[in-house]
Amino acid sequence: MVASLIRMATADDAAAIAEIYRPIVESTAISFETVAPDAGEMRQRIQEVLHAHPWLVCEHEGAVAGYAYASKHRARAAYQWSVDTSVYVDESFRRRGIGHGLYLSLFAVLAAQGYANAFAGITLPGRPSVALHERVGFTAVGVYRRAGYKSGAWHDVGWWQRQLNPDAAPSLIRGVDEVRTAGVLESLLATGSSVIRHP
Repeated sequence: MVASLIRMATADDAAAIAEIYRPIVESTAISFETVAPDAGEMRQRIQEVLHAHPWLVCEHEGAVAGYAYASKHRARAAYQWSVDTSVYVDESFRRRGIGHGLYLSLFAVLAAQGYANAFAGITLPGRPSVALHERVGFTAVGVYRRAGYKSGAWHDVGWWQRQLNPDAAPSLIRGVDEVRTAGVLESLLATGSSVIRHP
């Protein structure tokens, strides 16, 4: 049995990540994008995010099985301790706990950076996504009604929140490289590996 590896994404993962994301954009309202980004666009997104936030991939037998990342929640300064999070898993690797594992590792890195809250928007009803987010500790906080129009219909978006450092006072946010330099990044990335199931 080959274990899955959760690691930081690199620019070389862009094509695989774009391929996972493409059918979600083209065939569902899970994403509100209407044109799927190609590998070049995805490479740029990865590089932009990694300056301040983690972007993780789950690799299984050399293939990228899924990915998760965090990004800025809002632009104003008082929001700086909050992030938005997303996770996507390749259709052939679903129901193995990969999304769960990726999120646990992502939260561990974000907490080490000093972030306080993670938010996730889910196109409703989105039952599998809601179940995943609630399994990893998100709670529902509200709904944007008719927030996006795609595929000939209006869609509501529910918002969920998970506390990352519930008792900590706000502190200086550390970059991903600072966490790496502290020598704890690899152990944080391994946090979610134990929940991933293998056939």
